Amino acid sequence: MNKENNSKDIQRSDSMLAVKRRKTRQVKIGNVPIGGGAPIVVQSMTKTHTKDVKATVDQIKRLEKAGCEVVRLAVPDRDAVEALGKIKKQVVIPLVADIHFDHTLALAALRKGVDALRINPGNIGSREKVREVVRAAKQHSVPIRIGVNSGSLEKKLLQKYGDANAEAMVESALRHVRILEDMDFYDIKISLKAPDVYRTVDAYQLLADKVDYPFHAGITESGSLVPGSVKSSVGLALLLSRGLVDTLRVSLTAPPEDEVRVGFLILSSLGIRSHGPDIVSCPICGRCEVDMMTIAQEIEKRVSSVKSDIQLAVMGCMVNGPGEAREADIGLACGQGVGVLFKKGNVFRKLKEEEIVTEFVKEVKKFEKSPKKRKARK
Repeated sequence: MNKENNSKDIQRSDSMLAVKRRKTRQVKIGNVPIGGGAPIVVQSMTKTHTKDVKATVDQIKRLEKAGCEVVRLAVPDRDAVEALGKIKKQVVIPLVADIHFDHTLALAALRKGVDALRINPGNIGSREKVREVVRAAKQHSVPIRIGVNSGSLEKKLLQKYGDANAEAMVESALRHVRILEDMDFYDIKISLKAPDVYRTVDAYQLLADKVDYPFHAGITESGSLVPGSVKSSVGLALLLSRGLVDTLRVSLTAPPEDEVRVGFLILSSLGIRSHGPDIVSCPICGRCEVDMMTIAQEIEKRVSSVKSDIQLAVMGCMVNGPGEAREADIGLACGQGVGVLFKKGNVFRKLKEEEIVTEFVKEVKKFEKSPKKRKARK
């Protein structure tokens, strides 16, 4: 992104990043609006076998607790379809059925009450089978996500373009959009995912000028927790900065709760949405005279259930520590075996090292219950 485009797309307003998002239609997955100016939605996908109702429901409830707003489930066979109705009755969050290869599974999933469908145009079957699914979705007032993945692109497009490049992905998406539009169906959102950042970004950018449907964004098959989070953060930051994201999933080889957490952290780091504490912590150097790694990790663990928009600073020495601690709602600057606790920019009390975690977390919990606004971050 060059300097000129960057200045158009991203404007700094106080401490928040104001991103000019593309204007889109709005669809609803259950009671969750996607696009059309609605907040960017964070979603995930269950990693259980859907036919295992108890395990799947338990995982969905953990995802709900983590803040997930939409959950997708794999529906590979009849057993999974039969489980959908039972799962739906036990959870609140909207459910998306992910269907491949067999269009009759999509028809059955709709009868079980799913809130949306995700189909892959490269493998769902003939045009008539897609039409059959569209007719049923229209009847149930359920949106469809056209999910184009570089790994499952139609053979004709691979032959035409030589590989699964951004242009081929966009052509695939447009071809299937037209099928739905020809049936007077416009309750659509689109994803264009590849496992590399630039191809994914290029695909969304190319399609953005051709349709006004909301985009589901992410880097597919991005990897395990650390490398996947890094790759997803880079890709999603580029897409977000261009206003090309209406809902997102961080795809990780990790528990789905981690996907949700990383998704919100990406949005929070850009000032787009907050979901719990924003923690500034010290990277640690030879000046640190407390066990800062343990302190920071334990604080992060204990405040993970806090949903308030609160700025925390956990700093290991007196060089940058006091300054960062004063800027936070609750801050910590440490010395030799001690920590100085700050609240709203003022020194609050001095703590022994063994008291730091308990007392810091106690103040965070008090803040969560307080109606007072958080301290403005400079």
